[in-house]
Amino acid sequence: MDYIIEMLNIRKEFTGIVANDNITLQVKKGEIHALLGENGAGKSTLMSILFGLYQPDKGVIKVRGKEVKITNPNIANELGIGMVHQHFKLVHNFTVTENIILGIEKTSNGRIDIKAAAAKIQELSNRYKLFVDPHAKIEDISVGMQQRVEILKMLYRDADILIFDEPTAVLTPQEIIELMGVIRSMAAEGKTILIITHKLKEIKAVAENCTVISKGKSIATVDVAETSQERLAELMVGRKVSFKVEKQPAKLGEEAFRLENVNVMNHRGIHAVKNVSLSARQGEILGIAGIEGNGQTELIEAITGLRKAESGKILIKGADISNMDVRKRSESGLGHIPEDRHKYGLVLDFTLEDNMILENYYKEPFSKGGILNRDKIRSYADNLIKQFDVRSAQGPITKARSMSGGNQQKAIIAREVDRSPSVMIVAQPTRGLDVGAIEYIHKRLLEERDKGKTIILFSLELDEILNVSDRIAVMFNGEIVGIVNADDTNENELGLMMAGGRRNTDE
Repeated sequence: MDYIIEMLNIRKEFTGIVANDNITLQVKKGEIHALLGENGAGKSTLMSILFGLYQPDKGVIKVRGKEVKITNPNIANELGIGMVHQHFKLVHNFTVTENIILGIEKTSNGRIDIKAAAAKIQELSNRYKLFVDPHAKIEDISVGMQQRVEILKMLYRDADILIFDEPTAVLTPQEIIELMGVIRSMAAEGKTILIITHKLKEIKAVAENCTVISKGKSIATVDVAETSQERLAELMVGRKVSFKVEKQPAKLGEEAFRLENVNVMNHRGIHAVKNVSLSARQGEILGIAGIEGNGQTELIEAITGLRKAESGKILIKGADISNMDVRKRSESGLGHIPEDRHKYGLVLDFTLEDNMILENYYKEPFSKGGILNRDKIRSYADNLIKQFDVRSAQGPITKARSMSGGNQQKAIIAREVDRSPSVMIVAQPTRGLDVGAIEYIHKRLLEERDKGKTIILFSLELDEILNVSDRIAVMFNGEIVGIVNADDTNENELGLMMAGGRRNTDE
C-alpha cells in the first residue's frame, strides 16, 4: 500500500503529560482523512508534529515513502504540507495578498510585486471557488472569509497535503457547507486532506477514513461510510453517547429577564441591534438563533455591560441594570459564558484556580481583608475540575493558556454554572467541544433551568438551539424576526427566518 504520509509509533510528552502515546497514522494520496477525538486527546499535537511545530520524542515520519525530519514549518512547507490552525495566524491591518505572500515575497527591482501576487491569488480563488478579494483588509472580512485566506496561503505555497485543525468551529451553517465543497474539490484535484474535528456530522459528510484517538492513543482507523455516527461517538468517548437532549417540560415561574426597545451600535457606529424587546421567565431557556453577524454579539455585550446600549432598558427581576458596571450586573444575578473565551472568558496567563474565582475573589471564603485564602481557592477549584472533567497537565495550577480549547471552555462553564446566577447569558457554550462534553454541558444547563433559573442561549448550532431551548427567537439584521416554540419548529423554518423570512403567525 502506498501512503503519502506515515506517522509510525509517535510519542510526545510535555512535562509529565503524554500527549501522544505510540500513535500510528497512515494516509493515502488524495484522500480526506479525519482525526477524531475528545478535547485534549492529542489530535492537534499529532498534527503540529507533522507540521514541524513540535518534535516527536520517538517514532518515524515518512512523506511519500521517504523518512523525513520536520524540524520547523518551513521544512513542512518544502515537503508540500500546509496547516490551517484553529486560531488563525493573520495580520489584521494587512490585506489578503500581503498576508498570503508574507515570508515568501517575490521582488522585482527591489520592490515587492503585489500586482503579480494578487493576480495569482485571484486565479486560485476562482479555481477553488473561494471568492476572496485579494485587496480586502483582514479586519474588514468575516471569520469564514479569513479562513479562506488561510486556505489560499497553503495553495499559494503549492501545498498538496493540507491539515485543517477544527475548521468549522467558527463558521456558520452556510459557511460549513461551502467549506465542505472547497475541501471536496481540493481532494478531487489530488490533494490530501487531514481534518481534526469532533463533529461527527462533518466526518460523515466528507471523510473517507477516520482515525480515532483517545487519551493520546490511536484506538482505530475506520471506513467512514461503513461506520455509524453512534459508533464513532462510542469509539471516541469510550461509552454510548445520547444525541437527544432529555428534558422535562419547563415549569415556568415569574418573568426574570426583559429587554425593552434596546438599541446598540457596533464599533463602526452603525446600528447593530434595532429596537429589540424580549422577555424570559424563571425556569425557561430562551434560545436566540441567527447567522453570525446579525447583532447577537453586540446584544450580548450590551446585556453584560461590555458595550453601552444607545437606548432601551435591560431588566433583571424588574430592576433596571442598563447603567450598571459589569461587577454590579454580576452581583444583581447576571451570569455570562462569553463567546470569545480568550478575550472575555479567561486570563490566559493566570492559573486555572485563579480563573475559577475571577468574579468572587474579593468575597469570603476566597479572601479576607484583601488577602487571598489559597487553601479555600485550591479546594474550590479542585472540586469544579472534578465535577466538570476539566483536563489539564497540572490541575488547579495549570496556566490557562496551556490547556486545550475545549478544556478552557469547560473551565469557564464550570465557574459560571457553579455561581448559579438567576439569569445566565450563555453564548456558544459548546463551541469546540466534543460530543461527550456537549452532552454534559446541556445536562447542566437544563439542571439550572429546572432549579428555576433563566437561561438566554445564543448559539450558531441549530441543533443545539432546537434541542435545548424552550422558546426560540430569531435575529436577522439586528432585529427579532420571530419567536417560536422549540417543539413547533424545525431546522428548515429557522433557516428561512435566519435568512430574513418572517414567520407567518396568523395560522
